[in-house]
Amino acid sequence: MKTLQTQVAIIGAGPSGLLLGQLLARKGISNIIVERVTGDYVLGRIRAGILEQGFVDLVREAGVAERMDSEGHAHEGVELVVNGARTRINLKELTGGDVVVCYGQVEITQDLMDARQAAKLDTYYEASDVQPHDVKGDKPFITFTHDGEEYRLDCDFIAGCDGFHGVSRQTIPEDVRTEHERVYPFGWLGLLSDTPPCHDELIYAKSERGFALASQRSETRSRYYLQVPLTDKIEDWSDEAFWDELKKRLPDEIAANVVTGPSIEKSIAPLRSFVCEPMQYGNLFLVGDAAHIVPPTGAKGLNLAASDVATLYKILTRVYETGDRRFIEQYSEIALRRVWHGERFSWWMTNMMHNFGDEVSNNGVDGLMFTRFMESEFDYYLNSENGRRVIAEQYVGLPYEELKEY
Repeated sequence: MKTLQTQVAIIGAGPSGLLLGQLLARKGISNIIVERVTGDYVLGRIRAGILEQGFVDLVREAGVAERMDSEGHAHEGVELVVNGARTRINLKELTGGDVVVCYGQVEITQDLMDARQAAKLDTYYEASDVQPHDVKGDKPFITFTHDGEEYRLDCDFIAGCDGFHGVSRQTIPEDVRTEHERVYPFGWLGLLSDTPPCHDELIYAKSERGFALASQRSETRSRYYLQVPLTDKIEDWSDEAFWDELKKRLPDEIAANVVTGPSIEKSIAPLRSFVCEPMQYGNLFLVGDAAHIVPPTGAKGLNLAASDVATLYKILTRVYETGDRRFIEQYSEIALRRVWHGERFSWWMTNMMHNFGDEVSNNGVDGLMFTRFMESEFDYYLNSENGRRVIAEQYVGLPYEELKEY
């Protein structure tokens, strides 16, 4: 068995693992990333494209913002449409200057990969049998197999950035962790196309036919979504059927601007809210989807992962600067506080923007009563400045929390 040594072992080479590795390296903290799949496979996962202000600032601190700053589109507002009535949430005005940036997760991941390669930092792609060990002890380590050879990676800390199905969360004993989950009775059918966006800002639309989202990846690439039953399959939806249904769910003046074209990628994603508590076990820290999943309504998934990274990065930097390991005890509490805010906002937006039909909702509220509650929510939040400010502050992202000093 070949033995490796580093300060921080990172499981997972998605954007959160790569961002953490880049930030730590710039502070002189050594790290090695171990990833189950190929780099091309990681880049092939079509995901989020809206970055909160805090995430944007973190990418700049990591020194990988050049392409984001030149190609990303700052959005100062977002539109919510209810049965054809349009309300613009002026993010910049309502938050005192904060905006969101439209820049795809694939692009961020590529930038981080390029920076890691340029810095000659070690990443082991296509690693199998990855397993953390002794995470409660003073000398944690990871074992894995790469190119037919067995490895042992000794480290001080392990960052589990390996997603919902990864090994990191499963390393925490079942009697220690508590998992909360809400599975929604519908999914999102997404279509990516090389067509110009139908609007210069995102549009969240609710109609009697269901939810729709009009978003973008660039000036020439668009991403659209439709609420569909969980029983639907990709083969049920031709490109023509998708475009036709999308136009029916958008306001007429917006639908008239939709440029159709062949899909580059089409998929159906189920929606769930999921949180694992705690997010830390000894010297193992869960980051991003390994600890929490949100429905995409509100664009919080990637952004919550970034706030986890920011917290863990600050903690590990303080530990290595001061030698005081008490800082690691703050991770789960700080991370979960922001996670639950993001989960609540995503759950709330999902409840308001989607059609639940006759499903009996939480606490025994029947479908019609639940619909009336959501109509009341819209009436207040969209028609009062204070209500719109609440949406704006949550959408651009709450501030990152500072550490408690000892």
